[in-house]
Amino acid sequence: MAQKLIPMAICYDFDGTLSPGNMQEYDFMKMLGVKDPKKFWEKTQKLAQTQNADEVSAYMKLMIDESNRAGVPFTRETFINYGKTVKLYKGVETWFDRITKYAKSKGINLKHYIISSGIKEMIEGTKISKKFSKIFASSFMYDPNGVACWPAVVLNYTSKTQFLFRINKGCEDISDNKKINEYEPLNKRPMPFTNMIYIGDGDTDIPCMKMIKAQGGHSIAVYKPSKGAKGNAQHLIEDDRVNVILRADYSEGKPIERFIKAIIDKIAADTAITQFRS
Repeated sequence: MAQKLIPMAICYDFDGTLSPGNMQEYDFMKMLGVKDPKKFWEKTQKLAQTQNADEVSAYMKLMIDESNRAGVPFTRETFINYGKTVKLYKGVETWFDRITKYAKSKGINLKHYIISSGIKEMIEGTKISKKFSKIFASSFMYDPNGVACWPAVVLNYTSKTQFLFRINKGCEDISDNKKINEYEPLNKRPMPFTNMIYIGDGDTDIPCMKMIKAQGGHSIAVYKPSKGAKGNAQHLIEDDRVNVILRADYSEGKPIERFIKAIIDKIAADTAITQFRS
C-alpha cells in the first residue's frame, strides 16, 4: 500500500506579497484616467470615514462609482483582463512548481491558497491563478448582464482569519456556514495548523500571521527589495508576530525558498517521529 502523503498548505496574501503593488493600480486605474493612485486611496479612506464603513467595502464601492463615472466597463471579463497586467515579484512564476515538487519528494502534498483583500477576479486573470487550490479574496456579485453591482465577499484584516480555519477544517465553500462552525477535534482536521505557513507583507496580515504562529505553524513577512523596506517590517519580529522577515524574491536558492524547504523538512521529520509513538 502506498504511503499517505502528509498534508501541508502555504497561504499567501497577494498585494505586496506576490505582487509589488496594489492590483487596482495597474490597468484598472489607467482606464479610469487616474494618474496618481494615492488620490484613489485617499478617496477610499474619506468614504470609509464619512460612512463609518470598512475600508475594503469602501474601495469596492468606489470602484463601482468611479467606473460608472468614467464609462468604463465593470464586468468579470474586464477584471480578468486587468489581472493579466499585474506585475509579480521575481521568481513568483516558477515558485509554485519548484516548491511543490520539493515537498512531494519529502512525502508531502503541498497546496497553495490565496487569502487577499484584493479582487478575486483580478487574481484569476494573473499568470499564476491556476497554481492555487483556492483563491479566497474580495469579489463582486453580477447582474444578468455580467456587470458587477454589489460586493459578494469582503475580506479585511480580521475576516481573513476565517479562511485559515476553513482550510484547517477542509470547509472551502464560502456559502457553507454550518460545517465551519461545527466542533471538530484538532487531531481530526484535514490540514493541521502546524503544517500551515502564512506569507504576508504588512500590518493587515498581522491577525493571520499571529494566529498561525500561535497554533504552531510558521508565519513569514516579506518586504520589497528596496532600501529601508526591511526596517519597516522589523517590528513584526520584535512584536512576535512572525517567525522571520525575508526579502520578496522567490527565485531559486534565495532565502525564502531555503526557509520554506527547511519547514518542509521539519514537517516531514516531525511526522516520521510521531509515527513511532503510535
